[in-house]
Amino acid sequence: MEIKKLNIIISLGLVAIVGILIAQLLWTRQAYNLENKKFNQTVNIALLEVVEKLSGAEASFTKSPIQNIANDYYVVNINNEFHPDVLEYYLKTEFTRLQINTNYVYAVYNCHSDKMLYGKYISPETKSSEHKKISFPKHDNLTYYFSIRFPDKTTYLISSLRFWYLLTFALIIILLVYVYSIYTIIQQKKFSELQRDFINNMTHEFKTPLSSILLATEALNKQQSVAENPKLQTYTSIITSQGLKLNSHVEKILNIAKHDASGFDLKLSKINLYSFIEDILMVIKQKNENIKTELKIDHDLTVEADEFHFSNVVYNLLDNSLKYCDGIPEIRIFSVKDSKGLYLKFQDNGMGIPQKNMPHIFDKFYRVNSKKSDEVNGFGLGLFYVKKVVQQHHWKISVENNHDSGITTTIFIPFN
Repeated sequence: MEIKKLNIIISLGLVAIVGILIAQLLWTRQAYNLENKKFNQTVNIALLEVVEKLSGAEASFTKSPIQNIANDYYVVNINNEFHPDVLEYYLKTEFTRLQINTNYVYAVYNCHSDKMLYGKYISPETKSSEHKKISFPKHDNLTYYFSIRFPDKTTYLISSLRFWYLLTFALIIILLVYVYSIYTIIQQKKFSELQRDFINNMTHEFKTPLSSILLATEALNKQQSVAENPKLQTYTSIITSQGLKLNSHVEKILNIAKHDASGFDLKLSKINLYSFIEDILMVIKQKNENIKTELKIDHDLTVEADEFHFSNVVYNLLDNSLKYCDGIPEIRIFSVKDSKGLYLKFQDNGMGIPQKNMPHIFDKFYRVNSKKSDEVNGFGLGLFYVKKVVQQHHWKISVENNHDSGITTTIFIPFN
């Protein structure tokens, strides 16, 4: 995917999440306002009941006896003398009946002393009250009245809307994770493209001098003075073999870089597994006479695979078994079937792999840090290529150490 298209998708996703978050915040605000309105209505109903009980039949009001002075402060006109203890009893009764479960403070106006007295702080949760002198403003146009305030009203409303706030908090976390993930993806993509461009440029720069070296060596071998000198022939053969080896590595790097993003273009065909692997073993034996091999696969067993890439997979696995063996290489190739599919196993007697390195052996450019690895030329691309081809075929690959020595590499090929 191009960076431009990726940026458009990221931008649309970010706008969508920000839009959802803004909508959620607006809904939460609206829910808070509705809860606040509901609370005020419930308090008004409770206080009207208290007024009716305190005033009795003599109650006559031309307008509402309840004034909402502030968001959490109410003044209630009674028009009749009443006792503070009776007021407290009615307040507790009505607030409990209407489920107003928050702390409140009330004070009664005393016309004799012209002061607000008998202030109490009542907590429904602890069902306790305490005498507490508080400062309430007087209202000159009223004679028999009391004032009530809900100091924890905001906290009470927020606690009743905890689901909305938790949902909003979760959306904020999702947005932050999304932004961080997108930032990481962009950074990784830029790094991957930079790495791929560097590899392409580097390998192409290697190809020209390598071709010149190989051509010059071929021309040098045709010279009579070189042909008659065994020592010079040895030197030119070393140059040729090492040049071909380096050229092979460069080609491998180019192929990996080419197919890293888009994957391989597979041309599947039916392959007889026994004859296919046997041909590869014959080629390897021509170069390594001391190798011991054992092939135990049914002669009529076939798989659907890309012949070119599958041969490279088998060759890479066998080549690793040869390179990472201190003695005479012994390779055993066999197959196992179960109800799920076919298990193709490559077992050798090599050095094995430390358990701590096992999870990383298929990573690009990763090589196990050992003395043998320093002696063997390579870039850590062989097993990366193997796993990529296996995944393109929708197969699975795994590696485990043998009980005595070496490793067993298993390719799982499902029947479907």
